[in-house]
Amino acid sequence: MSHDVFSALESEVKFYCRAFPTVFERARGHELFDRGGRRYIDFLAGCGALNYGHNDRAIKDAVVRYLEADGILHAMDMHTRAKGEFMEAFNGIVLQPRRLEYKIQFTGPTGTNAVEAALKLARKVTGRPTVAAFTHAFHGVTLGSLAATASRGKRRAAGIELANVTRLPFDGYFGLDTDTIALIERLIEDHGSGIDLPAAFLVETVQAEGGLNVASTDWLRRLTELAERHGILVIVDDIQAGCGRCGPFFSFERAGLYPDIVCLSKSIGGIGLPLAMLLIRPEIDQWRPGEHNGTFRGNNLAFVAARAALDYWKTGRFEAEIKRKADTVAERLAAIAAVGGANAAHVKGIGLLQGIAWERPEVSARVAATAFENGLVVETCGADDEVVKVSPPLTIGDTGLAEGLDILERAVAAVLIG
Repeated sequence: MSHDVFSALESEVKFYCRAFPTVFERARGHELFDRGGRRYIDFLAGCGALNYGHNDRAIKDAVVRYLEADGILHAMDMHTRAKGEFMEAFNGIVLQPRRLEYKIQFTGPTGTNAVEAALKLARKVTGRPTVAAFTHAFHGVTLGSLAATASRGKRRAAGIELANVTRLPFDGYFGLDTDTIALIERLIEDHGSGIDLPAAFLVETVQAEGGLNVASTDWLRRLTELAERHGILVIVDDIQAGCGRCGPFFSFERAGLYPDIVCLSKSIGGIGLPLAMLLIRPEIDQWRPGEHNGTFRGNNLAFVAARAALDYWKTGRFEAEIKRKADTVAERLAAIAAVGGANAAHVKGIGLLQGIAWERPEVSARVAATAFENGLVVETCGADDEVVKVSPPLTIGDTGLAEGLDILERAVAAVLIG
């Protein structure tokens, strides 16, 4: 295979291959190998789709056994053993221990499909057309989810007006001295504000693509209380921050929330297989049969992988290990952020979704590029790509984690000191 095939045939919309210009051939755990045999540490993890790493042995074995047994691969939304076993395990391992009661809806296979379904259901249940989303939010690139996404560049690509979304300030948007919940409350309750009562608040508890902005537990609780007072649904987009990325299985657990709707995708598919779903409070599961559908709303191979991945959550050990590693990352990043002296930087994020933000956005791009040259795959995020985001597989060992952070530290020193 010639490398020219990509430049000759692939659309100019391609993105990640520009930042990581090699041809990857195989992967295992936290390691990637290109066709020349060069090894890379993966601190990207499929943008959160590979929380359990590449080709996790137990998950892959379950998938291979299912394939060899001629298991059903496609069945629309018909009952299959693979789907039933996943739902039973998800309810028993994840929902019941957290005292959460939800109906499960499988949507199309990507995160944006889940968000679209959530928006549609919220509007149906409340009878209100407008949804409130937040500054620096990212929810997908199909038209409904794109309307709720904050990035001007991504929104501009729609080519049409994106409507029926009210933009509200996220926690800390105006700085630490401004109470954005008080501001939102005033806008919602003042009949002269010009803002209609929304069907739902669509919120990420941790804005990953938006720059690793973490909502405080107090902010999240008060937002939920405000929603309850006014009959506004709360939709938590846990597509990237969920499935243990922030420590607990759900990112909203730290605030003790019980959202009306939860959007899941990415790592719910186990080893990167496409799967997306909504968790819906039973009282608002008001769909009529077939009212929202899609050909690929039941990826049975992903059900098998997802079921196997849930074994990590049978005890509290996995969550404790994530916390321990997150503490290590926070400590190392704080030391790395101090490199370069006058180049102001600070650590952001939570769990194994952390990073370093620089006041000069160009620093992060140079750091990420230098890190890749030295064997580390790491991306940038934020409105101006000012943050280098550290998001390794949750299963990464201490040696691999330390190796990747060492490469990052050397890259920062090379960029800022020379």
